[in-house]
Amino acid sequence: MRKSIVFALVSMMFVSAIAVAARHGHSRRQAESEALMPLNEIRVYGNRPAPFALAAKSAELMAVHSGAILYAYNEHLKMQPASLAKMMTFYLALEALRQKRITLETEMPVSENAWRLSLNDSVSRMFLQVGHKVPVRDLLYGLMVSSGNDAAVVLSEYLGGSQEAFTQQMNEKAQALGLTETHFTNPDGLPTPDEYTTAADMVKLGRALLETFPESIQYTSAKDFTFTTVGTNGRTVTISQRNFNTLLFYDSRVNGIKTGHVEEAGYHLVASAHTDNLDLISAVFGTSSMEQRRVETDKLLEWAFQTFTTVKSDWRKVMPDKMRVYQGDIDEVPIAPEGGSSYFTVDQGMERKLKLVPEFTDKPLVAPLPKGAIVGQLTVIIAGKTASSVPLVTQVAVNQGSWLHRKIDSIRMRL
Repeated sequence: MRKSIVFALVSMMFVSAIAVAARHGHSRRQAESEALMPLNEIRVYGNRPAPFALAAKSAELMAVHSGAILYAYNEHLKMQPASLAKMMTFYLALEALRQKRITLETEMPVSENAWRLSLNDSVSRMFLQVGHKVPVRDLLYGLMVSSGNDAAVVLSEYLGGSQEAFTQQMNEKAQALGLTETHFTNPDGLPTPDEYTTAADMVKLGRALLETFPESIQYTSAKDFTFTTVGTNGRTVTISQRNFNTLLFYDSRVNGIKTGHVEEAGYHLVASAHTDNLDLISAVFGTSSMEQRRVETDKLLEWAFQTFTTVKSDWRKVMPDKMRVYQGDIDEVPIAPEGGSSYFTVDQGMERKLKLVPEFTDKPLVAPLPKGAIVGQLTVIIAGKTASSVPLVTQVAVNQGSWLHRKIDSIRMRL
């Protein structure tokens, strides 16, 4: 008769060990990370004074739909990402699902490399067994709930052919998403000297996950994950683990995304939260404990929910959606705010005092022009004060026209 061995909340043994270590706040690293940010160096949306400082080394808060940066400090400071690297592994796995290269039922083999990680008590893992095959669905939960390094390795080896090839894909995708301050060296975030990211880049990645793959929330919001496998002795083993993102247990608005910790950098949390009027992404880096990263992130999100709302306002009502271009293969080029967003973040109660003011370059547009060429800016004014601005950019590339067309347009430009 098969016996079932239940390892309830295995991950919490590791969590408890970290929490005990975090309480000994005598090290220099902890003392530095517990120091509050200088208020005068914190940038807040609408150029308002900072409402509070966080006990973190860097932070950024973004309104998802509008892209408005609501709070920022030291957000370009390069630090070890730790398990935040798994956000990119997650992104590429969801992309493979979208492209139908795999399904949630696809079974991926556990290599010896992945299995050895499950033997390492110093890292988070899903406790995979060498030679077993694990469905993608379980690997995704194991990656984002259990923060399994072994799950990251299994996904990377299957999707990329090797960890090295997959890591190259991670960096290529980072560049494609505009993560210019990030470099990955492995799929799980185990620290190496050449691996780094910033709070600003992780906010961008979190936003890309939410906007490109809304289904990602079912994994990032899960409070726990139970995985059943067969142990080396042939017995059924059921392993239950809680999400390392403890903010999920305190605030029903929170739906993700990922934690990270490495001794050199401290404790990180990239969080997402939703209400009917506002969706948020935050990154808080370099706190001194798991509890502190939760408290500081909660402080940031609560302030934003009490202060801001996001409204939709059609920019096409205040400006044209095309501009004249000379000497090109087309006479007019489509333009739009960068990102194409019609969402704008304002103070609560100021929704009717929102005004959009477009400004265009004084110089004529002359081909060739690349897609994304800046042709002006759209300024967001709230109650008479400038809150933010977004570049106006071309939506397509414009090639040079024929010789005759260029000559005719050169005459027109002088008239």
